[in-house]
Amino acid sequence: MADTIRVVVVDDILETREHLAKLLSFETDIEVAGVAASGQEAIEIATRLTPDVVLMDINMPGMDGIATTEELGRTVPTAAVVMMSVQGEPDYLRRSMLAGAREFLVKPFSADELCAAIRGVYTREREKQGRMVSAQPAAATSALTVTTPREDGRVITLFSPKGGVGRTTLAVNLAVAMAADQGRSVALVDASFQFGDVGVLLNLNPKNKSVVDVLGDLAGGEGDAIVDNALISHSTGIKVLLAPPSPEMAELVTTDHIRRIVERLRATHDVVIVDTAPVFQDATLALLDLSDQVLGLLTLEITNIKNIRLFLEVADQLGYGADKVRLVLNRADSAYGIRVADVENSIGRKVDHTVVSDGRTVVYALNRGVPFVWSNKQTQVSQDVLALARAVAGDAAVVAPPDKAPAQRKLFAWR
Repeated sequence: MADTIRVVVVDDILETREHLAKLLSFETDIEVAGVAASGQEAIEIATRLTPDVVLMDINMPGMDGIATTEELGRTVPTAAVVMMSVQGEPDYLRRSMLAGAREFLVKPFSADELCAAIRGVYTREREKQGRMVSAQPAAATSALTVTTPREDGRVITLFSPKGGVGRTTLAVNLAVAMAADQGRSVALVDASFQFGDVGVLLNLNPKNKSVVDVLGDLAGGEGDAIVDNALISHSTGIKVLLAPPSPEMAELVTTDHIRRIVERLRATHDVVIVDTAPVFQDATLALLDLSDQVLGLLTLEITNIKNIRLFLEVADQLGYGADKVRLVLNRADSAYGIRVADVENSIGRKVDHTVVSDGRTVVYALNRGVPFVWSNKQTQVSQDVLALARAVAGDAAVVAPPDKAPAQRKLFAWR
């Protein structure tokens, strides 16, 4: 029999409290344990009843939902808050999550949305508490056992100043290649926080778990180990941290969050693969600074080549050496009319790695949600990604790209 989720409803409007209580009364696994008309009353009731979930209205006279949530985090830390508001602006969302809320619902919402939010936060909190309990015996044992400190892993970030170059596809397959082919522990981070597609390529749903689930805890001063709770174990052997489920939540992720998340994953995995957004912003720059190696992606299209040239100029100004920034030519195919030598002559440096163009294999794998290095390892595109994985991991020499004939013309002659 499933556990009953005990809920306290907090809203200063009587009709709203009654409506929510009635909606939840039809659910066999949810019980309305109490109702409150103010923030102070909510704290008193929650302290006495210790509910699993608190439905909290954000706008209340006196102590509002933000202040009440912060106080509940101190007095009843096991109660997960679902914030409710008629305002859907990012500022309300940010303040709610920083106060410790686990979910945010914009009024009006359906009964299905309400119940899904309650069940979702309840499940995540139970999982988090279960991991904390199971970790205690291990911590006690480790005090009596001499262990060798773990060497920190490498952070490899994929970046392109222009979208549509296959960055996410390559990040996913590179992560799987390192885990399956090399037996490394790999964490894959979808840092394209607004419109991340890692979950789509791996058939994972960010509404179940995502980076949003750790932001309130990190802001509240909890240990970085809380990051482990948001990781999703994929069947290919990698651990995945997904981007937020909706674009407006991207603003919740600060550079401090990014630093703490990446450093935690670096400490617990051999390799951290990070997929970024194709824009220069604070989050992207923080990730590039934290990286041991940056893979700059380009394709044989003149706009992509121009943009990667500009990126290299910025990277040089930031003090990134050639050993940190490696160039990866994706969809390498001379049929496009631009040769690798033309590209190198234009940008002023060699291309370090190439991945062949194979649209049929790549798109078929994408539509199935199965990485092609896992499902179709024998294809040339999979072999190229496996070679790239070995090279960036330091297990193989960099393979010289094909077509090194002297350039016959110079691209971007106006620069």
